[in-house]
Amino acid sequence: MYCQKGYGLGSGISLFIATNICENIIWKAFSPTTINSGRGAEFEGAVIAMFHLLITRTDKVRALREAFYRQNLPNVTNLLATVLIFLIVIYFQGFRVVLPVRSKNARGQQGSYPIKLFYTSNMPIILQSALVSNLYFISQLLYRKYSGNFFVNLLGKWKESEYSGGQFIPVGGLAYYVTAPASLADMAANPFHALFYLVFMLSACALFSKTWIEVSGSSAKDVAKQLKEQQMVMPGHRDSNLQKELNRYIPTAAAFGGMCIGALTVLADFMGAIGSGTGILLAVTIIYQYFETFEKERASELGFFGL
Repeated sequence: MYCQKGYGLGSGISLFIATNICENIIWKAFSPTTINSGRGAEFEGAVIAMFHLLITRTDKVRALREAFYRQNLPNVTNLLATVLIFLIVIYFQGFRVVLPVRSKNARGQQGSYPIKLFYTSNMPIILQSALVSNLYFISQLLYRKYSGNFFVNLLGKWKESEYSGGQFIPVGGLAYYVTAPASLADMAANPFHALFYLVFMLSACALFSKTWIEVSGSSAKDVAKQLKEQQMVMPGHRDSNLQKELNRYIPTAAAFGGMCIGALTVLADFMGAIGSGTGILLAVTIIYQYFETFEKERASELGFFGL
């Protein structure tokens, strides 16, 4: 489902994804729901819990420490980590290489072809998330019926979580190692898990990003063909060298950009950001795309009306 020009700015599905992720972050920050985690009733929202602790506790320093570092519920540190990741991703969105192009037919008509660091946008993290989700589904399905099988256990071992309302979480096998460590203590207790997750995320995002440019028509060969069809050339380069010149930038931007997206996802997970690193990356890239589309639409309208 896509919003047509004149009625929207882009994909309706992307809008729903971004809205759902942002709603989850806002809820974890300001939720008025109380949860009993073994130490009495606590507010779920990190901000509301902080003010509640400051008002009800006589030891304000201890109240702040608990608000920043409480376990099993969202805390202020998680919220600050989420904001930091948002800012870092927005900063990296501006990294690009701009290649000058000009028209062969209209003299003096100059243009540019920008190659962003995040050349494939959020597709690597979407494909990686889909891969892990399918792995979870197959692993859980097999484990519930054949939990004693060696190969099924190699794929993943599962147990019911006491904090997630009856949901099952991976505790062993491949499904466990491709899941982000739950906390810094978990990382310290099992550094191999953290290292495996880091390598998996970087390599998977880079591989998916490289693959996506080939299947989506955004490789150097496809871009060179599009520019030739539009009678555009790169100053100082012959037509035959256009693809070679684009090959210097596009595959590198795709692979390195995919690795950066994977690294930011891992950083968000390790810092305990609300909504998971994957969710935050999706939300920021989708919102930024809408912002860029809005700016382009606005610029074209101003140009059309001669403003």
